[in-house]
Amino acid sequence: IAKEVAKLLEMKAQLGGDEGKHKFVLKTPKGTRDYSPKQMAIRERVFNAIITCFKRHGAEVIDTPVFELKETLTGKYGEDSKLIYDLKDQGGELLSLRYDLTVPFARYLAMNKITNIKRYHIAKVYRRDNPAMTRGRYREFYQCDFDIAGQFDPMIPDAECLKIVHEILSDLQLGDFLIKVNDRRILDGMFAVCGVPDSKFRTICSSVDKLDKMPWEEVRSEMVGEKGLSPEAADHIGEYVQLHGGLDLIERLLQDPKLSQNKLAKEGLGDMKLLFEYLTLFGITGKISFDLSLARGLDYYTGVIFEAVLLQQENDHVEESVSVGSVAGGGRYDGLVGMFDPKGRKVPCVGVSIGIERIFSILEQRVEASEEKIRTTETQVLVASAQKKLLEERLKLISELWDAGIKAEVLYKKNPKLLNQLQYCEDTGIPLVAIVGEQELKDGVVKLRVVATREEVNVRRESLVEEIRMRTSRP
Repeated sequence: IAKEVAKLLEMKAQLGGDEGKHKFVLKTPKGTRDYSPKQMAIRERVFNAIITCFKRHGAEVIDTPVFELKETLTGKYGEDSKLIYDLKDQGGELLSLRYDLTVPFARYLAMNKITNIKRYHIAKVYRRDNPAMTRGRYREFYQCDFDIAGQFDPMIPDAECLKIVHEILSDLQLGDFLIKVNDRRILDGMFAVCGVPDSKFRTICSSVDKLDKMPWEEVRSEMVGEKGLSPEAADHIGEYVQLHGGLDLIERLLQDPKLSQNKLAKEGLGDMKLLFEYLTLFGITGKISFDLSLARGLDYYTGVIFEAVLLQQENDHVEESVSVGSVAGGGRYDGLVGMFDPKGRKVPCVGVSIGIERIFSILEQRVEASEEKIRTTETQVLVASAQKKLLEERLKLISELWDAGIKAEVLYKKNPKLLNQLQYCEDTGIPLVAIVGEQELKDGVVKLRVVATREEVNVRRESLVEEIRMRTSRP
């Protein structure tokens, strides 16, 4: 063996030393991605629109740790709990990365004994999913949540959440959308009158939730074959879950001999009627559909649930529009805070989460297709010179501009050519160039050049800041 080892070592020596060289695998971890400046520019535009809307509705902002105690997250997500990222024991605490922003919010409320807050929270969450990254599904992604916690009269906060979704999707101009609404109590009542045993409510619920992706036949066979539901019960459910409409459907179901006998369903339908009255006052019922197949897979919902989907016209002469996928969802979860409170005190909550990644994927594809030029900086002016030996003057001027709050750049060269400086503005979309030259310095002016039109004006040094502000303020 020693001989063989010596021989191998000799061969290795001949091949040349590989010491100190480590070949890195250059990739991001599975289900994650980097964002280029161009992508971040689109992203920031979307975040700004969403935050503006949240603030318009009077929300405060909070933040929570990226990991929670494992027990905080366990048992809150139904069948999806297997997707939680557990961390190795780090110094005596079993931790998991947060799966969403709702459970940490409930923990925050219980821990701080808060019974009334309207908050938004935008942060990354983690799911050990097998991601379809092309459709905007990742293992690490942002959620944008808005929630109203507190004891209020029924359906007023719920209606505001739907109004917020409507405002954001209209503002981002993503195309036609539909917000589907249902109520967990109507679903549970429906399951009860159709003969689903109590113990199977949640698991049947997560089957029903797949109806937007699978035809009824497949969902039915999952209920009967995998989940052991009787075929009669499944057929009963089928009669209901294919219904969708508006106030007329709510009225019809309130008269339904079976459903109207069920206390839960009756409560849910009563609230749904009230919700639609408020949505009518907000003027948004045109985009809202009461849909009995909407279930939303999470365990913590207790009342109204909703989901917004983008619609895509198949082609011009077909009336039916197909769903491109969910871009927002949410609902009422009145029991979640109570699960954390030592005395079980409940804090009613309703909230909405905007599917920022899906929205972002769509906008990114649109920008790619339109070849629209996206600016990745906000620089208003480049400080330039036309002659040599003016670096000091450029630095003096740019310092004045920075101190006045103007976004300005200068090329990091002692004597750059004017052409190169102008070219830099063309490439990066900087709208103005402030040119200092010997004559200008004598006259106490700066030559301001508009990149797009090549128009040049002499501006007195003391009014330069005002002139730049005027020329770059958005119309």
